Amino acid sequence: MRKILLLAGLALGVTSLAQAQTKISATALCAAPNPTHVLSVGDTPDHAYAVAQGTCKWTKPWEIGGLKNTEGVGTQIQEVKGETTKVRGTFVDTMGNGDKAFYNFDFTLLAKKTGPEVMNHKWDLTGGTGKLQGVKGQGTCKATPVGSDGSFNYDCSGEYTLPKP
Repeated sequence: MRKILLLAGLALGVTSLAQAQTKISATALCAAPNPTHVLSVGDTPDHAYAVAQGTCKWTKPWEIGGLKNTEGVGTQIQEVKGETTKVRGTFVDTMGNGDKAFYNFDFTLLAKKTGPEVMNHKWDLTGGTGKLQGVKGQGTCKATPVGSDGSFNYDCSGEYTLPKP
């Protein structure tokens, strides 16, 4: 009987966790990073490290806990090796009421003859301020270059969980 109650409790716990996750999707227009600081490594001509920062405006915002995002700033570290750039960083998203959401992200940027291609863009929602304290989530983005100025459209989707009150 004790085992049955334990198993039933675990099943309810897993069910409540699954129900607590909320799916989200959004689209952002992100300008080319500015500023960008690049340092050549010196071991090969095409190896460098860079630190960059850029802004994004949400053209189709998502909603987290009743708050819509408006714009954000991404700060990133890049390692460039030839046509491949590995990127990781932090995105600070501003919500309509001024609260912030914090994301870690990473992706690979390939320089192709047909234009740049972003691959394997993943993000983790790690927390926030105000109503978003303790929020967690994860997801992916697909990026499409916009023109030749280095800007991208990001179509992002994922899910989040707010902490229990």
